[in-house]
Amino acid sequence: MKTKRQMNSSRRTKKEIESELSPISLFVRVRREELGYTQTELAFRAGLSTRFVKEFELGKKTARLDKVTELLNYLGASLEVKKRGG
Repeated sequence: MKTKRQMNSSRRTKKEIESELSPISLFVRVRREELGYTQTELAFRAGLSTRFVKEFELGKKTARLDKVTELLNYLGASLEVKKRGG
């Protein structure tokens, strides 16, 4: 079993975590904080589960597109898909 000191030393910094997040996940977290909402408040207002918002902000890769779209719409943003190349 790890001691508290070992657990603290193995924790990643906020900057390390943010570097691994998708731009959309990071946008949602930053925008939520700008609005002064907790994850639970944002979930309620957007009609989503708290679990979804928490996992999405942590970069869960299996988020449903319809839920992501709902979340972005609530925050006043949209998702645009562009074709690569020519």
